[in-house]
Amino acid sequence: MIIIDGNTAIHESELAFTFTRSSGPGGQNVNKVSTRVTLHFDVAGSPSISGEQKTLVMKRLATRINREGVLRVTSQRHRSQRANREATVERFVELVREALLVTPPRKSTRIPRSIHERRLREKRRRSQLKRERARPRPEPKEPSQ
Repeated sequence: MIIIDGNTAIHESELAFTFTRSSGPGGQNVNKVSTRVTLHFDVAGSPSISGEQKTLVMKRLATRINREGVLRVTSQRHRSQRANREATVERFVELVREALLVTPPRKSTRIPRSIHERRLREKRRRSQLKRERARPRPEPKEPSQ
């Protein structure tokens, strides 16, 4: 069992792995051994997660899920197949955990009147200070008649 959070766990039999040749580190090993690991998880057909959770995962991980509802996670960072497999499972757990996180709605707040007035007072003070700092302008001449 792969534990996602306190009340969600996915059975390992629901995960499918494919192995291909990696373009990552490994020297000559890259040409001989399939170290790149791709994890496939059928979100749409999974009995481990509820309908609401499926909707959240499908919506939040839409760029990683194909039309059939299969989530793909790939790793080719490490030189060994085992390390890449572990990395894909860790990344999968992290992605699903983040997708299932429900953020509480933001409560809008009002700025207190005293703070609003203090900000305006400070703006007027700065404006006055800058006006006093400026060169005095010559007084406009009155038109003579």
